[in-house]
Amino acid sequence: MLDIRRLHMLKTVAARGSITAAARSLELTAGAVSQQLAALRNDVGVDLLRPDGRTVALTEAGRVLLEHADRILAAVAEAENAVEAVKGTVGATATLAALPSTVARMVAPALTTLASCHPQLAVTCLITDQAQLRELTLGTVDVVLGQRYHHLPAAAPRGVSVSPLLDDPLVVVTAADRGGDRPVLLRDLAALDLAVPPPTTDCGQAILQGCRQAGFTPTPRYITADITAQVTLARAGLATALVPRMAIDPNTPGIRTSPIADHPIRRLLFAATRHGDSPNPTTTAVIAALRTAAQEGKTGK
Repeated sequence: MLDIRRLHMLKTVAARGSITAAARSLELTAGAVSQQLAALRNDVGVDLLRPDGRTVALTEAGRVLLEHADRILAAVAEAENAVEAVKGTVGATATLAALPSTVARMVAPALTTLASCHPQLAVTCLITDQAQLRELTLGTVDVVLGQRYHHLPAAAPRGVSVSPLLDDPLVVVTAADRGGDRPVLLRDLAALDLAVPPPTTDCGQAILQGCRQAGFTPTPRYITADITAQVTLARAGLATALVPRMAIDPNTPGIRTSPIADHPIRRLLFAATRHGDSPNPTTTAVIAALRTAAQEGKTGK
């Protein structure tokens, strides 16, 4: 009989690209992972991995087994969810992965709500821009607070359920003594010094696309993915920034925020979990708290 833990190790190695990286993720030694994978190879009687430069890759048999492993692991997760649903109680632990730009106005308020409503629940937070949905499929996290800019296709990995939380527009950020309270035409930014993310990022691509729709290609003065740096440059009067509304406190001293009137640029904030037919009370509670925080942040509460 196939060992579920070994199947999970195979999936993790395939996703991480090496036994060393997988072992680090699983908090095991590389030797322990290699030993378990060797046992899995003996169970099936065929090689599952092959060297691929400095990494490893699945053999044809490994790819076939991994397809079945995905379904087996999903079924195990669904069984666990079904039992939790019958119990109907929020568990003791959960792991949330979230973007840095959501911490102040969504993650922190949501965690405060959870601490009040479910004091037995300890939520561990992974604050990162990288590969959040992959961590979800590998079981490293339970809930992802992610984003998708509207110029990108709506797609989620197999086995992942996505719940929209909030449509979050970018706003124009300037020094408090610059501009007015009216909405800004994106084309009017063409002659200004801009602080924007690199064009290799999703946000940078969305800004580039929006500016081109407005009739110009931006030549930014400052390029940084650090939103704090963008806002600091805007506050100093050195640049005009384009920043997601939920990423900044509108009451931040020294800045003015204005909506874009002609070519709005938006990101969708969403909560993602592993797909299951039975609702998990713990992840349901985390998503409910995020949804409340999103709505309160939208109305400025």
